[in-house]
Amino acid sequence: MQKEIFLPFAKPSIDDETIAEVLDCLKSGWLTTGPRVQRFADALKTYLKTSHALPISSGTAGLHVALLALDLQPGDEVITSAMTFVASLNTIVLAGAKPVLVDVEPHTYNIDIRRLERAITPKTRAIMPVHFAGLAVDLDPLYEIAKIHNLRIIEDAAHAIGTFYKDKIIGSFGDTQVFSFHPNKNMTTGEGGCVTTSDPTLAHTVQILRFHGIDKTNAWNRFAKGGSQHYDVVAAGFKYNMMDIQAAIGLHQLNHLEDFIARRTLLANRYLKAFAGWPQFQLPQSPAYSNRHAWHLFAPLIVPEKAGLSRDEFMTAMAERNVGTGLHYTAPHLFSFYQKHYDYRVGDFPHAEHIGEHIVSLPLFPDMTEAEQDHVIATIAAIFNRKLA
Repeated sequence: MQKEIFLPFAKPSIDDETIAEVLDCLKSGWLTTGPRVQRFADALKTYLKTSHALPISSGTAGLHVALLALDLQPGDEVITSAMTFVASLNTIVLAGAKPVLVDVEPHTYNIDIRRLERAITPKTRAIMPVHFAGLAVDLDPLYEIAKIHNLRIIEDAAHAIGTFYKDKIIGSFGDTQVFSFHPNKNMTTGEGGCVTTSDPTLAHTVQILRFHGIDKTNAWNRFAKGGSQHYDVVAAGFKYNMMDIQAAIGLHQLNHLEDFIARRTLLANRYLKAFAGWPQFQLPQSPAYSNRHAWHLFAPLIVPEKAGLSRDEFMTAMAERNVGTGLHYTAPHLFSFYQKHYDYRVGDFPHAEHIGEHIVSLPLFPDMTEAEQDHVIATIAAIFNRKLA
C-alpha cells in the first residue's frame, strides 16, 4: 500500500491570520526583538499562569541560560533523564557541569523517580527532568526530593507546552521550565522557546544572558524614537533573543494551542484504539497520577520478534510507502562524545537503551485527517501482515 504524496510525521499548522501577521511584521520594518516579542511574552505569561515568561531563540538556548543562571562550578553535577534529546546533556556540559543520568520508567519513558535519589551526591546542584512526548513527570515526589537535598529544578519542557500535571499546567508552579517552539512541537515560532520561572533573580539573569549581557529591560527599544542608546553590559551574554517575526507566528499559534492539543489527543486515542492488542507494538501507557498529555509525539515501541522486522527496518518500510516516521531518541549516553568524556557504556541504562532501539514516532499533527491516519494504520497493518477488522 503506497501513498503517492509523502505524509510527514510532523507538520506545523499555519493559518492565513498568522501569515498576515508575519507580513505586517515585515512591512513594519521591525523584524528583530520588539513589540511583538513583548506581546508574546505577556500572552505566554497569561496562558502558563507564570510569574515570568521569557521568549528566547530556542529551547536549547533556554536550557543553557537557565543552567548558567545557577552559577554552576567545575565538578558540579546536574541529573537528567537517560532518554532525551542530546540538547539536555549538551547544555549541562556547556554550562560547566557534569551530566548525571538516571534510567527511565519502561512504559512512560520518563525519569524513574525511584532511582533518582540514588544518583544524588554532594556535587549535585540541580535536577533536569524531561516531560517526554508531552507526558508530565511525577513532579510531587521529585520536588520533595529536591527540597530535602536543597537542589534546583530546571524542567526540560520542550515537549510539554500545554501539558498538565494533576490540575496544574506545566509552567504555573515549581522552579523553572523551558519550552521549545521548534516546527515539530505542539506550537511553533519557526525556531524559538521560552523560559518560565517563579524565581525573579533567575528571570533577571536569563534576561541579561539572552541578549549580550545587557542590563536594560527595554534594550530592544534603543533604536526607537525616545529610546536611549546607552546601556551597561554586566555579563558576557549570548545572542539568544527571539525575533518579532518569530513572535508574530507564536502569537497566533498560542491562540490555537488548545485546539491543536485537542486534535492531537483525538488522533492519539484513535491510534491507541486501532493498535490495542497488537503484539507488534508496545503502546505508550498512562501513569497512575492524573495528567493532561499534550501528545507532542505518539511513539510506541516495535516488538521485533512479533513484528518480523527491526525498528529501523520498519522505518524504511514506511518510507518506501511514503509515510514518514521519527526516531525520538537514541539513548544519548551511547554517543561517542559522552562515552569518551564521561565513560558511559552500553548497559548503563537498560530501559533507555531498549526504548532507544525500539521507539518510533508515527505521524501526528493537527492538520492530519482521519483518512490520512487510517492510511497510516493500514500501511502498518500491511507491513505487519495483519488484517484490519
